[in-house]
Amino acid sequence: MSAIELPQLRGKTILQVIPDLSAGGAERTTLEMAEAILEAGGWPIVVSEGGRLVADLEKLGGLHVHLPVSTKNPIAVRSNAGKLARLIKAKSVDLIHARSRAPAWSAYWAARRTGIPFVTTYHGAYSGVSGLKRKYNSIMARGDLVIANSEWTAAHVKSVHGIDRDKMVTIPRGVDFDVFDADLISRERLDAVRKAWEIGPDEKRLVLLLPGRLTEWKGQKVAIDALAGLSGAERAKLLLILAGDAQGRHAYVAELEDRIINAGLGGSVRIVGHCEDMAAAYAASDIVLAPSTRPEAFGRVAAEASAMGKPVIVADHGGQKEIVIEGTTGSRAEPGSAADLAASIRAVVQIGPEGRAGMGVAGRQHVEERFSKRGLQAATLEVYKRLLETHEDR
Repeated sequence: MSAIELPQLRGKTILQVIPDLSAGGAERTTLEMAEAILEAGGWPIVVSEGGRLVADLEKLGGLHVHLPVSTKNPIAVRSNAGKLARLIKAKSVDLIHARSRAPAWSAYWAARRTGIPFVTTYHGAYSGVSGLKRKYNSIMARGDLVIANSEWTAAHVKSVHGIDRDKMVTIPRGVDFDVFDADLISRERLDAVRKAWEIGPDEKRLVLLLPGRLTEWKGQKVAIDALAGLSGAERAKLLLILAGDAQGRHAYVAELEDRIINAGLGGSVRIVGHCEDMAAAYAASDIVLAPSTRPEAFGRVAAEASAMGKPVIVADHGGQKEIVIEGTTGSRAEPGSAADLAASIRAVVQIGPEGRAGMGVAGRQHVEERFSKRGLQAATLEVYKRLLETHEDR
């Protein structure tokens, strides 16, 4: 890959607003942009309710400010707008970037009150068709520029909100190839993940990994049902790992456990909780699954797993369609169909180790060309620079 130069933002302070800094795709992108802002000569501030990534932000040199910005209470949202406006003035913030609806409303009013540019990133399709819900969602299309994280998302935003394409920029999420590189995974890291998953050194089964928070739309039930739909001989060759944070959804975890037992898959499916070392997790797997029942706006799992040289099976909708090339880098299954997911698993298993390795090589090449972290950082900084220059010319 050729080196990508970052636009410069010397002396500029950029404020990003997001509900929390836990381990999600939008949260990771927030951290990646903080890193880029610093490299570009600016200063990043993030307002959120906190989370496990705050320490990483502060280690980079960014400032975290704790505010309850996830609240949907109208009075609290207005109060947060005032607090953000005061922060903007106190820290001489030049631009504010919102990544979620509730904080975006506060950020919008704060930006208008202080006269600074307002950017939004549309990270996903929001539910709700009522007039009130559409009004609430519309804030994500009110940025001076709106960033869509995939072509699918851009089409959705245009369809739902009717904004002009010249007000919108498509910037796919990026993969950090300095992290997601199979050559960088040590034996110790690999062994640590396999030990946490209780996979012994003599395990012969292929490991199917479904990473993602434990919530129904991520497709864990579909994956369990797909495994149950395979023949006994096929199931005997597979181990399904469900890796993700339940985030308090204890009832859903209980549902998954009951489903596993009722399907007779007690020895074939494991719920292993959150994994900090995702690069090693991909390395410890043979096939990665992302069978989301709702469209993923982008599909970070598919991109990261491909970067790690793993074949990926995704649901055939949303932004994931832009990442996985059917039959070349993996497979795309009908959304919500356990039978179709089972057929895709069977097909990828049957091509053997060499076939899967070939898919992995093709996947790595595909994401290097289209979905790099550096590309995301440069394109987003260019959005900031464009708006700041326009603002200064007024």
